[in-house]
Amino acid sequence: MSEKVVKIGLIGFGTVGGGVCGLIEKQEELLKQRSGVTFEVVKVAMRDLSKKRDLELDPEKLTTDWQDVVNHSEVEVVVELIGGTTVAFDVVATALKLGKPVVTGNKALLAERGKEIFALSKQYDAPVYFEAAVAGGIPIIKSLKEAFVSNSLVNLAGIINGTCNYILERMTEAGLSYDAALKEAMELGYAEADPTLDINGWDAGHKAILLGAVGYGFLPSHKEVYVTGIESVKLEDIKLADSLGYSIKLVSVVKPSSEGVIEIRTQPSLIPKSHLLAKVDGVFNAVSLSGDAVGNSFFYGRGAGAGPTATAVVADLVDAALGSKAFLPYDESSYSVAPIEQTETAYFIRLDVKDEPGVMAKITSILGDKGISFSGTHSSVDPNAPDAEMKDVSFITHKAPFGKLQDALLALESLDCITAKPTVYRVESFS
Repeated sequence: MSEKVVKIGLIGFGTVGGGVCGLIEKQEELLKQRSGVTFEVVKVAMRDLSKKRDLELDPEKLTTDWQDVVNHSEVEVVVELIGGTTVAFDVVATALKLGKPVVTGNKALLAERGKEIFALSKQYDAPVYFEAAVAGGIPIIKSLKEAFVSNSLVNLAGIINGTCNYILERMTEAGLSYDAALKEAMELGYAEADPTLDINGWDAGHKAILLGAVGYGFLPSHKEVYVTGIESVKLEDIKLADSLGYSIKLVSVVKPSSEGVIEIRTQPSLIPKSHLLAKVDGVFNAVSLSGDAVGNSFFYGRGAGAGPTATAVVADLVDAALGSKAFLPYDESSYSVAPIEQTETAYFIRLDVKDEPGVMAKITSILGDKGISFSGTHSSVDPNAPDAEMKDVSFITHKAPFGKLQDALLALESLDCITAKPTVYRVESFS
């Protein structure tokens, strides 16, 4: 196999950037054997040149100005690892206009400004590779784009934010409150100093948009996609779900809703303990998908960190070096995103109530008027004190449109016997 030397420029030298350089250096011979490619890092932009780092680079290669990297005459491929949607967009757009392929792990950039970026990619015939943007070391983008190229995507569900998964697991297994579990995740380095994008669901939401784009060939606006986070998940709900045979996970769902309409949403949901996704622990990620020919497949692995993310970046670098085809939207006019009101699942509902005659009759009357039926009620009762005051009631509904559920919840909130805002989770069946 003949050797090809590819010179790269790196924007961002934090955990992942350092991991990429370290992996290229460590696996130089392996990469050469498997791909025939040797990578040379010729220029690196970083915020602070004086900061001590585990991997020392030639000072002549370092700069604080990203333009020094992108415009460098020897740089053939640009790697963007700074995050954000402003400066990062300028980096990517400039590189593409120069005809230089881009490798990025920036899911927010692609989800929010992907239409502009992919248009530039097509105009200047400069590909954009982004395996590292979704699920770290799990090759889900490559699998959707290549391994399942002959399959129509029937259903995809994923746990694609390790921070949230760790928090929910600690609440489930150790009985920690949400605040205590978040504090622990931050102390262990599993959550950022500002964990907002993790816990509000948008880190996973951006990734779901990209999975939908690759799976169906169109890139929806992030404004069309429904996302809620885990901030309101209570320990009592986790315990009750556990007693009913469910786990609460932050789940991203991508699937056809009707002809030409795709459902893309992210929210904490109840999933059966028998499903593999319920068994995903700690900061690990997993994606379960179904293709019309291949059937069910399951991907599991580390979704973040220097090693897994650098692995995805270097895989994209090899693709760029070999001229492999990158993703471009190909069916933009054929699909739209399903309005969240039209999406259907079963639901878990918990209501804080006054213990008075007729409470259940009022609740069931409202649900019936809105066309919502339920499979059974579940209220905790102390066997040693069966006459104790009833404080809450919970139940799981049959499938219903989310819009109908919202109407029912508004009506329930207006009842004098309901003492707090209803707690609601989707119940996913993945069928």
